[in-house]
This record gives sequence, structure tokens and C-alpha cells, in this order.
Amino acid sequence: MLRYTLQRIGLIFVTAFIILTLSFILMKLLPFERPVGLIDQLIAFYEKEVALGYFTRVDPSTPELAQVILTRGEIQYLYRQTPVISQYFTWLNNIVTRWDWGTSTAISLNVSAIEIIGQRLPFSMQLNFVALFTSVPFGFILGIWAALKKNKLTDHVISTSIMVFISIPSFVVISFLMGIFAYGLGWLPSQWPSSSADATTRTLAFVIPVAALSFGTIAGFARFTRAELTEIMSSEFLLLARTKGLTKAQAIIRHAMRNSLVPLVPGIIGQFIGILSGSIVLERLYGIPGIGGLFITAIQQKDYNVVMVDMAIYTLIGLFATLLVDLTYGIVDPRIRMGARK
Repeated sequence: MLRYTLQRIGLIFVTAFIILTLSFILMKLLPFERPVGLIDQLIAFYEKEVALGYFTRVDPSTPELAQVILTRGEIQYLYRQTPVISQYFTWLNNIVTRWDWGTSTAISLNVSAIEIIGQRLPFSMQLNFVALFTSVPFGFILGIWAALKKNKLTDHVISTSIMVFISIPSFVVISFLMGIFAYGLGWLPSQWPSSSADATTRTLAFVIPVAALSFGTIAGFARFTRAELTEIMSSEFLLLARTKGLTKAQAIIRHAMRNSLVPLVPGIIGQFIGILSGSIVLERLYGIPGIGGLFITAIQQKDYNVVMVDMAIYTLIGLFATLLVDLTYGIVDPRIRMGARK
């Protein structure tokens, strides 16, 4: 297991390296977007770009070169963007040696992209973890209830609700909740409150986005739980347990539930990735200052350094979550040993 885990971690970093390399090259092939700001800010930006190696100073006598000209007094700054492959190796060297992912060119000019992400990451993680820990118990309870009431009215109602909430996108759900509970009834905040708001307002602000993220996840857990538990309840080993004298409740709790958890527990981590992806649009709609909404804003404003850091975080979270999914199989079912020799 240890060797398998180390091998997978190595593959994770190789995969992340390939993804980020392709992303960097493709984004740098796009037209360069000049930063917007005051003259002193622009001069500071270009001077740092030259120091990092992304731009080079050129001779004013070569007008055929793409130039960026800034004037401060009698000093003229002339720059030319270096080839993409040179920028890539410079970018890679800056990350490895100085952990410098570049600065923002649009969202916060000359502010480190790492610093911008670090300020917003806690909001996204807090929102997604609350949604996950809310979804798991409700999903399991509804799935178990539907399985125990199979083909009865309760099962039909739960199954129909599951199909409805799986089919509706989370951004439609949050728009519906905002329209009723925020703008209509006024019970909940219509936008994410500022840090200066009182504790009650900040707590209530979680209700709408968490509910919008949770409905689809609850429906997914309930559907899988019902399917697994229903199949196991009709299996021969459970019938044998009943013939040995166990009551229905004892057979379900001791055997059916434990066996049904084998494919379900790893799914919790997989659902977290789904929640994290779904929060990208929700953060923008609800005004949450997280990395999801920042990702969309950075793409729209062509702030490529911020996009790269944001993409690196999402890539690593997704890849490590896949590893955790594989490892949890061995925890839930001791018979499974990942990477074991035949």
C-alpha cells in the first residue's frame, strides 16, 4: 500500500505538470493583454516582467518589433515579449526556485497571484466542506428510507424527488432560492455579506449557497444508497443471516449496511469534487469572494497568472481526491489491497 501510494503521488505531480504546462503554453499563445493602471503601476509591472525574464529590453531602432512604450519624464521603456518556450522555462524556474507564480495584470495589478488566491481560498473551502457534511447524512438517510420502503409510496416520492433534483442544475436552484427566500420573503441575505456584517447575517448567508450545492449531492447519495441497499437486501447471504435467527433490523444493520458502504464511502470524496466544480458558478451568482468566482473573472479579464494558480489548485485537489477514493476502498473493505501483488 505504501509503495502504491508513493507511486500514485508521483503520477499526480507528473499529471499536474503536464496539465499546467499545456495550459501555460496555450494561454501564452493568446494575444498579450496590456495591464490597466496608473503610469507608475504600469512601469513597476513591466520592470518586474523584465526582471523575471518574460520581457526583454529592445533597441528603439528596431520598429518591426512589438513594443510597449511607457514614458516617465525623459525615460522611455521599450519591451518585447520573448518566445513562448523561453517564457515557459522562465516561469518554471521562478516557481521552483522562488515560488513566484507571477503577479496579477487585471484583478489587482502587481499583487502576487498566490496572495490573491490565498485570500479567497478559505471562503471556497468553507462553503464546500459545509455543503459536503450537510449532504452526506441526508443522502444516506433518504436512500436507506427508500430502500426499506421499496415500491411503496414513500419510495416513489423519494425516487421522483431524486430524479428532479439531479436533473436541475445548481445555478437554477440558487436562482430559485434567492428569488423566494431573499428577494421575496426577505428571510435570507440576497448576496454574500461583507466581513463587517454581524455573526447572524454571516451565518444565514450560508443557507442559500449550501442548499443549492447540497440538493443535487443529496439526490446522488440517496440514489446510490437505495440501489446498493436494495440489491444487497435481496442477496442470498442476507437471507442466510435471517434463517440463522437475526431479525430484519439486525440483518440490515450488521450485514446489508456494511456491504453497501463499500462503493458509497469512496463516492463521498468524488462528490466533493462535484461540489467544488459546481461552486464556481454559484460563487459568481451569490457574490462569494472565493476562488471559483475568481476563476471566471480572471478568464474574462485575461489575468493569466491568476488563472494558472487557480487551475493548479483545482487540478491538485481533483487528482489527490482520486487517490483518496482508491485508498478508501481498502479501508472500507479489508479484502481490497490496492497495488498488491497477485
